[in-house]
Amino acid sequence: MIGLPALEADLARQLALIGHGGPDWTRARTHPEGHVYDVVIIGGGQSGLAVAFGLLRERVSNILVIDENPAGYEGPWDTYARMITLRTPKGLNPIDFGVPALSFRAWYEAQHGADGWDALDKIPRGDWMAYLRWYRRVLALPVRNDTKLDLIEPVEDGLYRLRIIGQAPLLTRKVVLATGIQGGGEWHVPPMIADALPRDLYAHTSEPIDYAALAGKRIGILGGGASAFDNANAALESGVGTCDVFLRRKVLPRINPIRHMERVGFTGRYPALADADKYAVMAAFLGHSQPPTNDTFTRAAAKPGFALHLGAPWLSVAAKDGAVRVATPQGDHMFDFVVLSTGLVSDPGLRPELKLVADSIARWSDRFTPPAGEANPLIDAHPYLGAGFELLPRVPADASRLHGLFAFNYAALVSLGLSASALSGLRTALPRIVKGITDQLFLDDREALVADLLAYDEPEFVGEWPKPAQDTAA
Repeated sequence: MIGLPALEADLARQLALIGHGGPDWTRARTHPEGHVYDVVIIGGGQSGLAVAFGLLRERVSNILVIDENPAGYEGPWDTYARMITLRTPKGLNPIDFGVPALSFRAWYEAQHGADGWDALDKIPRGDWMAYLRWYRRVLALPVRNDTKLDLIEPVEDGLYRLRIIGQAPLLTRKVVLATGIQGGGEWHVPPMIADALPRDLYAHTSEPIDYAALAGKRIGILGGGASAFDNANAALESGVGTCDVFLRRKVLPRINPIRHMERVGFTGRYPALADADKYAVMAAFLGHSQPPTNDTFTRAAAKPGFALHLGAPWLSVAAKDGAVRVATPQGDHMFDFVVLSTGLVSDPGLRPELKLVADSIARWSDRFTPPAGEANPLIDAHPYLGAGFELLPRVPADASRLHGLFAFNYAALVSLGLSASALSGLRTALPRIVKGITDQLFLDDREALVADLLAYDEPEFVGEWPKPAQDTAA
């Protein structure tokens, strides 16, 4: 192991060798309200940080990343994520842009050596968050924390005014929504739950849950995907008395299509598919619940107090004497608290920051009609994105209201595949969004840039021919 200071010195040299940095080529904008950024990135997690680095590599430095969380707590890893390790293979290299010293492996080996890396099975969640904090620091990325976006407001001259809660607005030419899994819509709470239970009797797995305060209590979890077992482990390890997991399916999910996508190039080449193929692929993909990792399931199943109920959908729920009664085909159960591992819905209309433009955004239902009997409402509600993750208009008249908005979050899944929605897809998705943003910035200024090129007359060659006559006078 070489230690982080030596790694950081090596990284600085590698960045110099690839010509990182240099003067911006973009054209500055002025506005009476104040500074105009070229790009503001909403979200300072792994996607937002990596987009920022990608833009800096392209000499676009008039940028800002904002995040509503305190510094070091961006994204899910130290907030609501409860898995012990990441679920993805350790060697994916999602956000290093091919710079060896910036990779997670280099960071890990600098502290634990090559033998430590070889012994590592999956990346511990805490180590991944520590790496992201290092990544931000060592690249000096411009992040402003404790800054929550309230509203995106189109203004004149291709600008957006970002309304920030409790702070002055920001002006920018481009907005990147690097807002993670929930950033394209909202976590799904079945109406059966929301209509029947008071809010203090249930929580979604995406929320903070104080399991220690539920020590000795009975917990019921609806859903059998990976997050259900992550939460079962977290609950039981915090002292919860019993934890029952309920699945509608009669068998546990076993297939993880992401592993196949990683092997056969789907993560990078999916955007090249025709819409009909994308629709069919995503219908199959969304039909699979992501299974728990084998170690996660084994750890949960071995704990006293754990129970698994297959073929047991919740038929109804009701509050009774401060507890929750759950009816299933296998009988009724009583719980002190219930947890929902029920996924999410992607739809721009659900995002409060997009309320001024949501009706203008094209959905898949606007651009593609599936074969009879194969319509999928979950797919249809997704935004239909351009090749560079840009939001597209339902009708041409709305194009100017959306020009400059990019969705680099889970909502991109149907249009561009595993991209911002999974570590597996970031390596190929990041160059695509960086190109989309920078191409748009360039084309917005094409008249001035072309005019400057046509008028350019700075001499580079200063030699003379024929040579001037030599003065031979004595």
